[in-house]
Amino acid sequence: MPTTTAAQRREQAKEQYDAFMADCPARRLLDRISDKWVSLVLAALADGPLRYAELSRTIAGVSPKMLTQTLRTLERDGLLERRITAAVPVRVDYELTELGHSLEPVMRAIKSWAEHRMNDVLTAQSRYDGESV
Repeated sequence: MPTTTAAQRREQAKEQYDAFMADCPARRLLDRISDKWVSLVLAALADGPLRYAELSRTIAGVSPKMLTQTLRTLERDGLLERRITAAVPVRVDYELTELGHSLEPVMRAIKSWAEHRMNDVLTAQSRYDGESV
């Protein structure tokens, strides 16, 4: 029986990813990237690095706890990186990685679709709920 390298095992596992399966890692990733805060952070960072306070001001309604948690998750997943610059006070910038930039157009398209089709969705909801618009 031939042995396989770690890279070969990863490639074999990649071929077997199926988000319809309950234990597939891709399902967990889909769950994370479908979070509203994740999509808004990615959209906010699309044009370049931002500091924590700038992100907080840009994304109305996000609590400090949720923003911190979202940034840590995105950093762990390799979608953004945190850069610390020695200064007084210390400067921390968040920026999309190459992987994050590859996801950003998809997330921006979903955000744009939601903004442009909201009236259609509201009309459908009213019709469903039996209310007049």
